[in-house]
Order: sequence, then structure tokens, then C-alpha cells
Amino acid sequence: MKALFWRISAVLLTIMAFPSCTTLQWRETDSEITERFQKKNIPSKVSYYAVDSLDLTIRIQEVSRPNNKINLVFFHGSPSSLSAWNAYLQDTTLLKKANMIAIDRPGYGYSNFGDEMPDITLQADIMSALFKAYELENVIAIGSSYGGPLAARVAVLNSNVKGVVMISPAIDPEQEKHIKGVLWTQFWLTRWMVPTGYRVAGDEKMVHAKELARLEKDWKELGVPVIHIHGDKDDIVPYGNVNYTKETFPTIEIITTPNTGHEIAWGRPELIKPHVDKLIEKIVQD
Repeated sequence: MKALFWRISAVLLTIMAFPSCTTLQWRETDSEITERFQKKNIPSKVSYYAVDSLDLTIRIQEVSRPNNKINLVFFHGSPSSLSAWNAYLQDTTLLKKANMIAIDRPGYGYSNFGDEMPDITLQADIMSALFKAYELENVIAIGSSYGGPLAARVAVLNSNVKGVVMISPAIDPEQEKHIKGVLWTQFWLTRWMVPTGYRVAGDEKMVHAKELARLEKDWKELGVPVIHIHGDKDDIVPYGNVNYTKETFPTIEIITTPNTGHEIAWGRPELIKPHVDKLIEKIVQD
């Protein structure tokens, strides 16, 4: 019995180590988000987008100014939530140039928490419809890790997306790492012990390579500017993904951040914001 206890404990520690956004798996309530932004005197609005056919509700946080023409839309990795983008939505310099919208992806945050949706194409269809419902134009889609290919896919589907920023994207099917801990999110005997966000991440991870392979034939159709930012010490999503995007995307710009790992989207926003700012200026000029 003691051996079983220690074995299960080791499994859970392994599981806790696998996600692409380890430090950002929490959920903040609407009131917690509103209170934090009020303290910084930044107007923030939380709303929900319903997809009745899927019995799904998507949570959106928006920080905007009336005269802004550019919309930055942020997609987090797994497990995570829209709170991963706090450093961006609280940036008053960015707010002078663009509205910012962060979204809880299906299964995370307060978007049907725990109900996995590993189909990237379906997620992208939902996000594209959300853009239409919210009348979002001149969009720059920004995605981290799992959110990277999602941002790119939405750009294929929706002509209102004028640029894409992929940060540490898990996008090359051949580069997908096999992580043993994920298997324990799939077994009924151990699945119940795994935190909900990690279970959803495990379900996504199990089919991610297959999902990416389904999408890759369409990347050549993506004519908008695409920026791929990746740390050269990333031990979760291999740096080799840059070779894939370089060969596959017709308008790709590769940005390598030296001596950095997978955490750059939320842990090192100062490395990301200048490239977002540059893309905003390009789209405004165009």
C-alpha cells in the first residue's frame, strides 16, 4: 500500500510538470478581474458569448478606448486562462494604440471549465464567429503555445484578422513531445485526482499532433504578416518549431529570444510587446 501511495504521488508530480503554462492555471472570477483593473484605473469589461448549439459559453475580457481601430485578441495555452495576459491588458501604452481582448478558451477559466474541446478547427470556428458577433475588425490574433496555431487558424478563416503573433507555438506535428504524465489524465483510476485544468490539457495533448496535421495544408493560404517568437531554451515546446514555420508559412518572421524558455508570453512580456507594437504600426500604415 505504501509503495502504491508513493507511486501515485510521483505520477501527480509528473503531471504537474507537463503543462505548457505551468504557472497560470488558475481561474479568476469576474469580480476579482474587475476589482484588480479598477485599482489600476483601467476600464475593463467582462462578457460572455453563447454558442447554443454546443451548450457552450465563452468568457471574454475587454479593455478598450473609443477611438482605437486595432483589436488585439489573445489566446492562452494549456492549462491557463485569460489572466495569462494581465501584463498586456494593464499596459496603458498599448491601450493608447489598440483595444485588447483576452479569451478563456473552451474548457478553461470560465468557458465551460473542465469540458475539453481538443478540436482546434472547432475552436477556431467559434472564435471566428465571436469576432463577427463582437464586430471586431483590424484584428491581430496573438496566441501562446496551444494558442499559437489557434490564432493562425482563425486568421485563415476570418479576413478581419490582419496579423498574427505566435509565441512559443506548438505547431509542428513532428515536434510534439510525448509526455508520460499526460497518460495519467486518461486513466479512470488516476484521472479524478488530476486538477481539472490539467485534465483538459491532457485531453488536448493526446490528439494535438493529429489536429496540427489536419491544419497544415492551409497554412500556405495565410497571406497576412505572421510573427513567430520563440525562446531558444524552450524545454516544453521545442525551438525546432521555428524551422517548421519558416518552411510552411509564406509571410513568416522569426524572432528568437536568447537564453529564454517557454514562459516568455506571460513571464517576459517586455520581450513581446515591442514586436506587437511594430505590427500595430504596420497594420495602421497599410
